[in-house]
Amino acid sequence: MKHLKAFIVLALIVVANSVSAQSTFEKWPAIKEFHEVMSQTFHPAEEGNLAPIKARSEEMMNKAAMLLKSDIPAEFRTNAILASAERLQLKSKALHKLVTSNASDAAILKSITDLHDTFHEIVGLCSDAKK
Repeated sequence: MKHLKAFIVLALIVVANSVSAQSTFEKWPAIKEFHEVMSQTFHPAEEGNLAPIKARSEEMMNKAAMLLKSDIPAEFRTNAILASAERLQLKSKALHKLVTSNASDAAILKSITDLHDTFHEIVGLCSDAKK
C-alpha cells in the first residue's frame, strides 16, 4: 500500500509537469521546435547512439538561437528564463563545435546532457512563472 501511494504521487507529478510543458509549448512555439530536435537527438544519445546529434547539432544550435529571437510570451520574459535561454544558446554552440571538431563521444554526450538539463531548467522556470 505504501508503494502504491508513492507511485500515485509520482504519477500525479509527472502528469502535472507534462501538462505544464504542453501549455508552455503552446504559448511559446520556438521552445516546442527546440524540444523536437532535443528529444530526437538526446534520447538516442542516452542509448549510446550519437548519430542523430552528430547529424543535427547545427540545427540544434540554430533552434536555440531562434528561441532567443522569438516572440517570448510576456509571462516567460523573466531575467531567469532569459539568462537560461542565453546559456542554452551558448551550450548549443559549444556542442556543435564539439561535433564539428570530431570530439570524443564522451565529450559530446556530456555536452548534450548538460544542454538537456538547461532545457528542462527553462521549462521548469516557465512553469514557475505561470504561478
